[in-house]
Amino acid sequence: MTTGVAARTAGSDWRLKVVHELAPLDSSRAKQECREIAMAAKQAGLPRLSEFLSANSRQARFLRAVFDLSSFMRDCARRAPDMLDWLFDRDVEELLASIHADIGRSVHAEDVSEKSVMMTLRQLKLHAHFLIALADLAGEAEPAVTVRRLSDLAEACTQAAVMFLLREAHLQGKLKLPDPQRPTEGSGWIVLGMGKLGAHELNFSSDIDLVVFFDPQAPAIIDPLDASELFSRLTKRLVRILQDRTEHGYVFRTDLRLRPDPGSTPLAIPVQAALLYYEGRGQNWERAAMIKARPVAGDREAGVNFLKELQPYVWRKYMDFAAIADVHSIKRQIHAHKGHGEITVKGHNIKLGRGGIREIEFFVQTQQLIAGGRFPELRGRETVPMLAELASRNWITAEARDSLAKQYWFLRRVEHAVQMVADEQTHTLPQDDEGLERIAHMLAFANADTFADALRRALQEVERHYAALFETAPELSSGVGNLVFTGDVDDPDTLQTLQRLGFERPSDICRVIRAWHFGRYRATQSAEARERLTELTPALLEAFGKTRRADEALMRFNEFIAGLPAGIQLFSLLQSNPGLLKLLATILSAAPRLAAVITRRPHIFDGLLDPALLSELPDRAYLAARLSAFLEAAKTYEEILDRLRIFAAEQKFLIGVRLLAGSIDAERAGRAFSDLADLTIGAALEAVLEEFAVRHGKIAGGRVAILGMGKLGSRELTAGSDVDLILLYDHAADAEESDGEKPLAPSHYYTRLTQRLIAAVSAPTAEGVLYELDLRLRPSGNKGPVATNIDAFRKYQNEQAWTWEHMALTRARAVAGDDALCGEAEAEVAALIALPHDKTKIAKEAVEMRHMIEEEKPPRDLWDIKLVPGGLIDLEFIAQVGVLTGQLTSGERPIGTGETLRRLAPGFAGEQARQDLVDAYSLYLGLTQMIRLCLTDAFQRDDVPPGLSDLLLRSTDLPGFSVLEAHIKATARKVRAVFDRLLRS
Repeated sequence: MTTGVAARTAGSDWRLKVVHELAPLDSSRAKQECREIAMAAKQAGLPRLSEFLSANSRQARFLRAVFDLSSFMRDCARRAPDMLDWLFDRDVEELLASIHADIGRSVHAEDVSEKSVMMTLRQLKLHAHFLIALADLAGEAEPAVTVRRLSDLAEACTQAAVMFLLREAHLQGKLKLPDPQRPTEGSGWIVLGMGKLGAHELNFSSDIDLVVFFDPQAPAIIDPLDASELFSRLTKRLVRILQDRTEHGYVFRTDLRLRPDPGSTPLAIPVQAALLYYEGRGQNWERAAMIKARPVAGDREAGVNFLKELQPYVWRKYMDFAAIADVHSIKRQIHAHKGHGEITVKGHNIKLGRGGIREIEFFVQTQQLIAGGRFPELRGRETVPMLAELASRNWITAEARDSLAKQYWFLRRVEHAVQMVADEQTHTLPQDDEGLERIAHMLAFANADTFADALRRALQEVERHYAALFETAPELSSGVGNLVFTGDVDDPDTLQTLQRLGFERPSDICRVIRAWHFGRYRATQSAEARERLTELTPALLEAFGKTRRADEALMRFNEFIAGLPAGIQLFSLLQSNPGLLKLLATILSAAPRLAAVITRRPHIFDGLLDPALLSELPDRAYLAARLSAFLEAAKTYEEILDRLRIFAAEQKFLIGVRLLAGSIDAERAGRAFSDLADLTIGAALEAVLEEFAVRHGKIAGGRVAILGMGKLGSRELTAGSDVDLILLYDHAADAEESDGEKPLAPSHYYTRLTQRLIAAVSAPTAEGVLYELDLRLRPSGNKGPVATNIDAFRKYQNEQAWTWEHMALTRARAVAGDDALCGEAEAEVAALIALPHDKTKIAKEAVEMRHMIEEEKPPRDLWDIKLVPGGLIDLEFIAQVGVLTGQLTSGERPIGTGETLRRLAPGFAGEQARQDLVDAYSLYLGLTQMIRLCLTDAFQRDDVPPGLSDLLLRSTDLPGFSVLEAHIKATARKVRAVFDRLLRS
């Protein structure tokens, strides 16, 4: 080895910092072993090392313990004591850098041969292995440093062997390398490190998992038809160079079994064939394996490109919960096959056993599979950094992150100690007392009992977190009771179980579940889907049993799955996430409108799984960012409109879920629904303007603005609201027609444009309707043109508008279009409202309008909250009259009804009246938002969906439904009394 340490000073200090004071198993034996190594050092001409080993320093005592505890370390020091002597002049990091340089140089010698490469790599690997182990045992290197050093060593050795083989193939005329001095570049030979090598987490005596591909179109390849055989032969020789045992040992045991279909594919696979395999036949465990894949040797650029092409396969666009069940079943099979059913110490498998390293890795990888498609920051290879990322995204708690990270590195230390005893690829703790005591001493524990206690705590902590993630549904099923749905006859014990869970018609429930098992729906036709649903059924029954009307909730779920095109994803998702199952039960028992959405769009559950959903507020910036990202891939006009419908439907659903879960209140939900409408209608307008201009061109100086009226204008939309709009336009005074292929006069142009917008927003497509539009609030109502010139709008409002039209203007707001024209429109509205109005006349006409509404559209019952005397219309009229007649406290003009009522001037409404109105609005808004969220039809007092009454009580904080109804009646009486006092007097 070229160490550059020829000049040695006898008095120089040993450069390894000893943090852990290790104790030997047998002190006298340890001293004798150290004396033998000191004698070997003296015979090798290393007097200072001999003297150093004979002393009683902290470092010497550490080495005696190491030699007594590890036969591998003792034999290495005996054969090559100079490895210890190097540490007088360089620290471990410097020595490892020197070894890496020697590995790189080893394949460049003029007389290099396969035999010489094998010998050199084995010798240098042994030197590095010894130094890495020494630093680890001393505690100078944390486990994270140790695994990185081991991984870098394996990568360097693999790359050196690949470079040798490529250059040799070039010299033999089998390849034509673009640059023989840099043989890997352009070679097309891709060597991916998998598993712990790919993640830079290699253990001390680990295999290295490699997968080998090649690009037949690479510059170095002479004949693409011969490339498969050539690279397979080179790969076979690569394995031999690395793992064959010689008198110098071995470099790394090498495993190629992670390649596609290893039983029938060559050792090196063309990249196109590999991509076709993964996309068409790839298994979920292969997706999980590819998370850690990394180019470690060969043509790294080609390797990076291959992994980029593979990304859509590994990181699915939608969360893939079937993967969880697959990975978890692998874990269960490992337990069954290996017999690791309990947490033990003696004979426990640190990697595969309960609470072991594999559970932490699976804990991370499964969540990466779920969320990595949506969050690129969760696509990392390394376990502990990914725990941190999961915590930062709220997928796991900070406590889980810290606990699992701590135990991961502790278990890796234990794993290394087990392997460092004799350099054996084992993960199993010794069965005997002396062997366990040895491991305890290597880890700096006082004795085996202390170590065993620490290990049990670590394993139990890991198992606790793992079980919480993976094993909730199986645990649920164990405590439910007898549930048998086979055959044609109801099982008596099952009927009792269902009654105990809260079902009133257990025989009907049995019949429904038997229909699932017989595969009568598309979602349950596959055997795997039925197996998933069978596993999920106990948890389903518990969740629906806790709703107030369990039978109806389960029947709605039955309708839900009857409409699904497939079921395995959904069933796997629900089995993996009990919280989501509980939310689904609430939706199906209380909210038919939301149930209809998830029936049509099952993948909408992806959004529900984001841990940040209930903590992130759906404000305008939040929605705008997501809309921009969602529209990014849309290229055509039709794609944009379809994506707008999909986005609006999904975001309405997610806003509704936040309201349902109580993470936002009714007022914030109204703002969110309104912001969503602003953004999507604005995006639709942009698309229409662009598409319309393709055929008809543009009008000189043409501008468009959309005024939102009604609940959109006041930012009080509900989940079921239609949208009131007025479209205003302006253009240059001398513009006569548009400049397109089919020119149109300005009035005709904007009329046609508005009709196109109406169709774009409200015409039904395969993705549904964006919004139902209402343009009746435009000047002259249904008799007037659908698009209005800004000057005509100004003139109409000043000269012809009715009082009710000015009242409607109090809620007008520019929601989309040209910024300057939007500003002009809002200024015009503000000016109209600010004009002096006859207070008596306005109030009188408002009362007359209210009376006419009561005559023409009387309320159905108390729950017709909008129309009932003293209901929402009364509140809106009071607010609008207050705005028009200047009866507000100073400040900017409020838009929303609630804010307007809060700002009524004391001279108009006294303090108590104002408070009564504000309280009434809050009550009505909360009830209306929840009812419109949950129901598509009118609220039927005698047929309240199960769970909805509970939600209404929660939103009002009242103890019972009869109390709520009495409260609504009392509130309506108060509002009507204030209405009469303010407007009729």
